[in-house]
Amino acid sequence: MSLWGKLFAAGYDKVMAGTEKATLRGLREELIPQARGDVLEIGGGTGANLPFYSEGVQTLVLTEPEEPMARRLERHMGERPSPNAKVLRAPAESLPFEDASFDFAVSTLVLCTVEDQPRALRELRRVLRPAGRLLFIEHVRSREENVARWQDRLNGLQKRIGHGCNCNRGTLEAIAASGFSIARVDHDVLRKAPPIVRPLIVGVAEANGPPA
Repeated sequence: MSLWGKLFAAGYDKVMAGTEKATLRGLREELIPQARGDVLEIGGGTGANLPFYSEGVQTLVLTEPEEPMARRLERHMGERPSPNAKVLRAPAESLPFEDASFDFAVSTLVLCTVEDQPRALRELRRVLRPAGRLLFIEHVRSREENVARWQDRLNGLQKRIGHGCNCNRGTLEAIAASGFSIARVDHDVLRKAPPIVRPLIVGVAEANGPPA
């Protein structure tokens, strides 16, 4: 548990407050209630998605590998107690679940940070049931060449400041290459965020084929 990890977790909600209000809250309100049945959320962070899960969720498991974040997540879950929800310390690249365990998976601002993105996506595909769905909100590599060049130049700095967050990943393409079909995707921007992390994708991917 690094000192920067502790500081990052302690200040995360304050740092993200402007972007949350300007962009993310509305996107969460639209996307997260679609989750039904048995639901897995990777990288649960401080629990920003918790208020938006609907009564259609039967079980909810949130994984979080960072201990300082997991502790904050557990405190927030305590404010909204549910006997069918729990937190597990686990990385997205090694999910401790059997194949075909979940109806929905949720990833919001996580696939930028996982150490091995293709492996994390394969794990998500593995634990989803046939026709299971991945709901995602992720910042990605820009479709504008000039912005993408700056993302490449500054990615090393972004990773240090953002505690492992990459600003130049082609996440949409990676999802499609991991045994998912893209059912819906919208391109948006993270308002009140630095330009290199503004490009955003919001959507739904379906696990309708064999794992990649």
